[in-house]
Amino acid sequence: MALRSKAKSDLLKSVPLFEHCSRRELSRIAAITDEIAIDEGKVLITEGERGREFFVIISGEVEVRRKGRKVATLGPGTYFGEIALLSQQPRTATVKAITPLRALVIADREFVDLLDAVPELWLKVARSLAERVSADEQGS
Repeated sequence: MALRSKAKSDLLKSVPLFEHCSRRELSRIAAITDEIAIDEGKVLITEGERGREFFVIISGEVEVRRKGRKVATLGPGTYFGEIALLSQQPRTATVKAITPLRALVIADREFVDLLDAVPELWLKVARSLAERVSADEQGS
C-alpha cells in the first residue's frame, strides 16, 4: 500500500537531512520521491560507484558493507545515500536488501532542481549536513 503525501512528509521529517524543513518544504520534497518495492538480495548501491539517489526505508532491512565487512543493518525509518544528493563523490559502502524492502527514493537531479526552485532549502540542507559532519568528526 502506497504512502500518502502526509505520511511521506512525516517520514522525511525524521531524516536529519530534512529536520530544519518546514511542513510546506517537506511536502515539496515528498512530491519528488518515488516509492519502490525491492526484492531481497538486490544491491541498491555499490561502494566506489557514483551515487545518484537517496533512500529512506519504509519497511524491511538492508545490510551495509565497507570493504567487504558488514558495518550495519538498517531498518524502517533509516536512510542512506544522502551525500549522493549533493556531491559527485563515490559511494563509501555497498548496501543490499536482506529482506523484501519498501523505500522512498529521491534522485539527485530532481533534488537539485527542487533546491534551485526553493533556494531557502539549500541553507537548511547545508546546515543539516554541517551538523552531521561536525558530529562525525567529534565522534572519531
